[in-house]
Amino acid sequence: MSPDHSPSPPRRTKRLRGWLINIVLILLVFSAIQWWKARPLASGEAPPLAGVTLDGRALDLTDLRGRPLLVHFWASWCPICGVMDGAIAAIAKDHPVVTVALQSGTHEELRRLMRDLGHDFPVIPDPDGQLAHRWGVSGVPTTFVVDAAGRIRQASVGVGTEWGLRLRLWIAAHGD
Repeated sequence: MSPDHSPSPPRRTKRLRGWLINIVLILLVFSAIQWWKARPLASGEAPPLAGVTLDGRALDLTDLRGRPLLVHFWASWCPICGVMDGAIAAIAKDHPVVTVALQSGTHEELRRLMRDLGHDFPVIPDPDGQLAHRWGVSGVPTTFVVDAAGRIRQASVGVGTEWGLRLRLWIAAHGD
């Protein structure tokens, strides 16, 4: 070792290369897991999605065609879903967003939860899981990006970031 006891440059390079290899491997494993979890999800033309929101409005996904939108399945009993609440609320301020609350209680319980959290994005209750089943959702949170023509462009299971979701919406609007 050199007098200042710092690793020699070749050793530093070897250590850095080891770290980079580990990071790449972790990203590959993470990507493979995400792909595996997303396999059963709906793809192609978005399945029907219609219902009555918590504020009593009829909502049909076909009425929202014309620009990309986010369809987000979540549950009140899912702690991971709560991590995404802020991102979904922020995106809902400038993009169409439809959320589906999977087996999460009565309309009144969901209204109270949304009020307590300070969120006002549209929520369609799915008490028996029929909407989730139609979309291939078996775990929450699950998020879909639907393009202006009503085709699913991207789907993911698990936590997503606001900027990651915004990027996916942008790609759905400007891709192809």
